Order: sequence, then structure tokens, then C-alpha cells
Amino acid sequence: MMNSDSTSAAAPDARQPAIRAVGLVKRFGAVTALDGVTFDLAPGRIYGLLGPNGSGKTTLIRLLTGMTRATAGSATVLGVRMPDRANLARIGYMTQGDGVYPSLTVAENAQFFAAAYGVEDAAQVADALRLVGLADRSKMIVGTLSGGQRRRLSLACALVHRPPVLFLDEPTVGVDPQLRVQFWGHFRTLADAGTTIVVSSHVMDEADRCDELLFVRAGRVIARGTGSGLRAEAGTGDLESAFLRFAGESEAAA
Repeated sequence: MMNSDSTSAAAPDARQPAIRAVGLVKRFGAVTALDGVTFDLAPGRIYGLLGPNGSGKTTLIRLLTGMTRATAGSATVLGVRMPDRANLARIGYMTQGDGVYPSLTVAENAQFFAAAYGVEDAAQVADALRLVGLADRSKMIVGTLSGGQRRRLSLACALVHRPPVLFLDEPTVGVDPQLRVQFWGHFRTLADAGTTIVVSSHVMDEADRCDELLFVRAGRVIARGTGSGLRAEAGTGDLESAFLRFAGESEAAA
């Protein structure tokens, strides 16, 4: 169990990057999943990792959260080199799958994750469930929930300890358009309050909801900028065409 007192609860220094990757490489045998990724991400913004399935987005998030170790390079979150177990108390991570327990109630799941992060304040659990619209379903068994409701609960469990950095791996996959809009509303509220959010997606129409985008292909960041800036640089009217343009240039340079 992680104790939230083991790591400073001070707000991230706006003058320092909330997240830093330096030459990150990850190999699985002969396969190179990440190939020298380097960037700094300032606090209090939403960053979109966009790329097709298999481009390295999930591997990158797992390295940044310390869930796996890099073959080479380094990952730093809130000034702490990862992996670092104590620093996980300041990081939220919503995985692609619903990492919740179907035999427990909604409230029991949120309470379990709160306890894992050393959170003893019941109000934080209630706030997380209220934020995702599940306060009125707190006594329901998770196995009886719809897929969208389970995604909401997964988000609540990632937020229950009020982390200053939040990683979301394909958070809107399989959810209906209305719920997708609600999720992005939550993300914007959190970012406006100072949370640094990294969202991976292969859905290009979500990209303009991010403050900044990183196009990822074949384990590399092939372009970075705002949605409008990347479209202008690529000379295209949509982000999908812009991505293909940058991807083609990246392959030509390889």
C-alpha cells in the first residue's frame, strides 16, 4: 500500500516540466517498440498521443508511469525518475481495459483504490464518483453495469487520490458519443485546475480537444504541435491527412 504522505503534495512547479522523456527506448526481443523518444511536457495541459494501434503509445505510457523499465533512456514525472513506487501516489493511470473488480460494488472499487493510494478521506471517494456521474449507483455490483458505466468507474478510480498527473490510455474506446463528450468535459475541468493529462488515442476527431498533440508512429514522435499548427505545417485541412503527411516524411527520412 502506498502512503500519500511519503511524497510531497505540493503543486507542480510551473517552471519545470511535469513529464520528461529523454531518449526512451524499449525493445521486446528483436522488436523495438519505442525508438529514442524525447520531450518535455509542461504542467496543467492536455497532451494527446495520436497514432495507429501498435505505434508505441501504450508502451510509452507504461514507461512514463514506471509500469515497465526502459531499455535505454529515462522517464521523469514531477521531478522524480521513474519507476518510483512512492511517486505513484501523485500519478493517475486509466488503462485501456476496465481495471475494476466486477464482484464488488461501485463504492467498494473506489474505496479499494483510494486505500491503495493511502487516501482515508471518504469525501474524496464520493467526489470521484460524483465527477463521473456514478454517485447514485454506488451500491451497484460492477458486474451489472454497462460498458460505459464501467469506463466511468475506471476513470473515478484513477482520479480518487487527486493526482497532479493523469495518464489515460484510450479512455473513450467503446463509449457512446454522449459519454465521450462528458469525459472530455471532465478532462478539461481537471486541466484547468492544474492537472497534467496525457491521453492516448487513435481517434483523430478527439485531437482538437487537446492543448497539444504528439503524433506517434513506429515508436517515434514524428510531429508535435497544436492541431491547427500541425494542419498548417502539413498543408492539409484535417488531422488525419496531416498525420499521413508526417508519417510519409518520417518513413522517407528513415
